[in-house]
Amino acid sequence: MTTTQVPARDTLESIASRIRSHVVDMCAGPEGGHLGGAFSCVEALSALYFSVLNVDPRHPDDPDRDRFLLSKGHAAVALYATLAERGFIPVGELAEYGRPGSRLMGHPVRAVPGVEMPTGSLGHGLALACGFALANRYAGRDARSFVLLGDGELQEGSVWEAAIAAASLRLDRLVAVVDRNGLQLTGSTERIAPMEPLAERWRSFGWAVRDVDGHDADGLAGHLAAAPWEPGRPSVLIARTVKGQGLPFLAGRAASHYVTLSERNHARALGALRTTGGTG
Repeated sequence: MTTTQVPARDTLESIASRIRSHVVDMCAGPEGGHLGGAFSCVEALSALYFSVLNVDPRHPDDPDRDRFLLSKGHAAVALYATLAERGFIPVGELAEYGRPGSRLMGHPVRAVPGVEMPTGSLGHGLALACGFALANRYAGRDARSFVLLGDGELQEGSVWEAAIAAASLRLDRLVAVVDRNGLQLTGSTERIAPMEPLAERWRSFGWAVRDVDGHDADGLAGHLAAAPWEPGRPSVLIARTVKGQGLPFLAGRAASHYVTLSERNHARALGALRTTGGTG
């Protein structure tokens, strides 16, 4: 099994734009969705699934695959859109998101091909990824384990317990990405529970750290593909992002956290994506 790279006619930026359009469509459904935090992690998901992860949608349970966990499971709409673009599920199935009987629920579940574990109860994903990394070590596999966390999620003590364990166990095949958009449901993360200097906090826990532009998909791909960055240390990529990136009327606003787009705002959002290419 080998990683499928971006087709020559495509770019990570164009893939990210399509993912955003799918998310907008899902958030215009009757259930709405966590649009803001989905949009802030689109480039990270694009880089992972189209340039970095050793996965095959034809064999989603291959024992030698890389593992990915969306610890911030409320951003499921972004993961579903990414899995559809990557071929794990039909693109047409995205229209069933949130509908009765659909496997595309508000938080990801194992019924969806490509989803490793149910997530969304915040603070659990890093510990689960540690387990995958340790299991791969015991099995003699060279696979890597990746996990995407929200920055508000870092207020959970279980995250730091897992961070200590990962460094103590020298799990250098473990890679975490922090979606550092600076906002959570009730406002600014720095107002609610300050965590800067965030890079130094992770280093103090024994991790190799890189602090980067979270909307530069090609740059993210380069950093993630190069992990582990230091032998014997787990790696964490702090991705500086904007909540709702790509939609000027929602970007950088806590109000983007969960939305149900009206017909007018659905059209407005799609128009904005066409204008900006999904990145502005």
